Amino acid sequence: MLREILLQAWSSLRRQPLRSFLTMLGIVWGIMAVSLLLAYGTGFRSVLMYTFQAFGKGAVITWPGTTSEQAGGERAGKEVHFEQVDVDDIRANASLVKRVSAETVKFQGVTYETQTISTAVRGVYPEYGDMRNEVPSAGRWIDAEDIAERRRVVFLGAKAREKLFGTHPAVGEDVHISGARFLVIGTMEGKFQDSNYFTSDDESVWIPYSAASDMWDTKYASVIIFEPIAPRFEAAAEDQVRQVIADRQHFAASDKRAITMFGREEERPIYDGITLGLEGLLLFVGTLTLGIGGVGVMNIMLVTVNERFREIGLRRALGARRLHIRMQFLAESLAITLTGGLFGVILSVAAAAAIGTLPFLGPAYKDKSGKVDIHMHISWETVLVSVGVLLIVGVASGLFPAIRASRLDPVEALRYE
Repeated sequence: MLREILLQAWSSLRRQPLRSFLTMLGIVWGIMAVSLLLAYGTGFRSVLMYTFQAFGKGAVITWPGTTSEQAGGERAGKEVHFEQVDVDDIRANASLVKRVSAETVKFQGVTYETQTISTAVRGVYPEYGDMRNEVPSAGRWIDAEDIAERRRVVFLGAKAREKLFGTHPAVGEDVHISGARFLVIGTMEGKFQDSNYFTSDDESVWIPYSAASDMWDTKYASVIIFEPIAPRFEAAAEDQVRQVIADRQHFAASDKRAITMFGREEERPIYDGITLGLEGLLLFVGTLTLGIGGVGVMNIMLVTVNERFREIGLRRALGARRLHIRMQFLAESLAITLTGGLFGVILSVAAAAAIGTLPFLGPAYKDKSGKVDIHMHISWETVLVSVGVLLIVGVASGLFPAIRASRLDPVEALRYE
């Protein structure tokens, strides 16, 4: 029965090939709009989340401040200083902290031959690299032996390397930091992050904390960086760290001015809201466009019902049930929409491939690699969503004409001229 209905639907469409083709064009255009808009929204979300995550894998930056509450016999207004013992206490007592590192920062001159830059020289521990996504593109990151042996080695950010070395390989070369010689052990590619502190990672250079101690006073760290065991524990981990430091330095853990913390997870809902909202808006606009094509299908099916009054009456007279009539016209509507949808998906993939990459953040970062631009790619998820919307439009477009056809009185239909 289903096979006969489908064959009859295909035969009916072939009677008016031009009309069927023009009707399909509206569906083709609509499915292309849905697919391409969804692809744009997905690309936008990917870039935004990429820049969000480039800052670090859940890294929380902790700055020392000044107490604003009296606690433990200490007066308000006391300056808080971070020492290595604070890092050790956090590592020992904060169960929700996965990694922790002190960081000391000085702006100093870095020289290679005749080229000199003034930038942030950051003394850190090996754990810092994983927390802050400092991934080497050449060479390696600072390791435990560099710390233990107080090695004078340096890791360069992308722009710092470019300013000093240009296109010349940097790994294995010597640079001078405030007159002291350091061996370049690694460099990284451009880091497209949407926030930073002190200065951008691209402009920075990193040395072992022990080597920094040989160059300036590092008794008090500039900041402490830590990473919770999982993103969802960020707030609880912050409370633990605050409590550990407060217990040692004798101030109230509730004193928010004593320690300032900046973690990215608290901003994630904002990013999710922006990107998901945009994707929802683009899907809505695409669905409206596809719906216009669906209205065209409905109008053509209503015309078809009027043209085939006598045929419908004859079928009913020969024993066809209302369900059969409804299925007949619904099948014709779905045949138009699905055929148009198939061509629309094929053209969408071709159009996305032809468009390729659309400029987004690349010009702002002066980057030509396309990493922070929108890549138009039709994924299987996009195709599935588009087909789902298409089926809803197809059923909605054919349902009313199908119901109208099935409710015709056989006698009146046979008399129709």
